[in-house]
Amino acid sequence: MLALDLELNQGSFTLQGRLTLEQPVSGLFGPSGCGKSTLLRAIAGLARPQHGHINLDGIPLFDARRRVDLPPHRRRVGLVFQDSQLFPHFSVEHNLLYGFKLLPPAQRRFSPKQIIELLDIGHLLHRRPRHLSGGERQRVALGRTLLASPRLLLLDEPLAALDEGRKQQILPFLRRVRDDLRLPMLYVSHAINEILYLTPHLAIMEQGRILGQGPFLEVIRQDRILGLARSLGLENVLQVTVDRHEPDIGCTTVRYDHHELHLPLSALPPGAETWIALRAADVALARYPVAGTTIQNQVPGRVLGLRQIADRVLAEVDVGVPILAEITVKAVRDLGLTQGDPVYCLFKARAWHYLGAA
Repeated sequence: MLALDLELNQGSFTLQGRLTLEQPVSGLFGPSGCGKSTLLRAIAGLARPQHGHINLDGIPLFDARRRVDLPPHRRRVGLVFQDSQLFPHFSVEHNLLYGFKLLPPAQRRFSPKQIIELLDIGHLLHRRPRHLSGGERQRVALGRTLLASPRLLLLDEPLAALDEGRKQQILPFLRRVRDDLRLPMLYVSHAINEILYLTPHLAIMEQGRILGQGPFLEVIRQDRILGLARSLGLENVLQVTVDRHEPDIGCTTVRYDHHELHLPLSALPPGAETWIALRAADVALARYPVAGTTIQNQVPGRVLGLRQIADRVLAEVDVGVPILAEITVKAVRDLGLTQGDPVYCLFKARAWHYLGAA
């Protein structure tokens, strides 16, 4: 468990954070410049708070009052950066083994063979970083950090510099780390779909403050947090199973909870499980099934709640799983929507995008 309560001043910026993370994997969500990276640096021992404390599994890493400030190498906290920060003059193999060789054998939790196979980087061992793609560099950086046997893994926007295709390749490896190594993780991002792919538990930051923490759908019920999340782009994340492909019309049909969805053509085989994402703003609601439309996906549900944010309303709809729909105030009034009403959620096939394999 990670527990902290600190204040850190850097010039005109002040970080004041109180956070208790008991879940194996938690996310830290907020806009750029809100202090997410600074908080991670403080946890890792790369930035020193002026006040407060940081405890990991009951062990003090930092305590201003007791004058405890463990150096980074004694904290056993691994930090993966956005830009990988590999040693350019080392091969992949030497990068991976750098921290591993410095550890006493008794402290080595993972073997090089285990991590190399987990991240599928065996074919890269003799290359230099300049000959790697962005996704390959991040996998090597992750492997190097894991081989240093941390007690906590911090991931600071590790996919921010990658395009959507590369992100889809890397996210499943992070799930492997979560499931196979059972290593506590704190994943930082301003992309809510990346966090929800890994965990439903997160903390929300803005302007150096922790606004709230807990399960996503509970946290965003707070007005200030909901407004912030909407401004950054609310997304729905859903686990589905590939049912069949129709290459001639560019369509893949997936299933979840007895419902079918028609999506853009996927390369995944039938039976494969994957995660998909959809912006709340791309969900429309109707009282009844709509005929004579190009919108193929129409799923019945029931309104769980309605929250107004400025000129918009965020509707939470139960369609087997909770789905968020961002609609206009006028639409709510015209349809006469209230909590408990039956509705149909409408979404275009190409509004969904694939996140990565389950």
